[in-house]
Amino acid sequence: MRHDDLVYVAQMLDLCDRILARAVRLEREDFDADEDLRLALTHLVQTLGEAARRVSSGYRAGHPEVPWAEIVGMRHKIVHDYLDVDFDLVWDVCSVEIPRLRPMLASLLPSGPPGS
Repeated sequence: MRHDDLVYVAQMLDLCDRILARAVRLEREDFDADEDLRLALTHLVQTLGEAARRVSSGYRAGHPEVPWAEIVGMRHKIVHDYLDVDFDLVWDVCSVEIPRLRPMLASLLPSGPPGS
């Protein structure tokens, strides 16, 4: 495991928290009505995928419970299909998948911050 892997996992966890802070009590109608919120959440999901993409393949292989390919794939979808972002999928990621992902990521980190 590279030290960087834990830094990227910590970033992923932080991004999950930032997504959840905006989406935890959010109703779908509120999401649909607020373009700034949709764009912010889309950007956070994209950044989460970028952090996951930077985790080494060896570390990812050692933690198959985390859906690495799907996280990175969502990043690719947003980046490469930016004119046709599927906000139904973004909503599903933020409201269903991120709450599932967060505890997986938290379990990968030591109790202190990376590098301590």
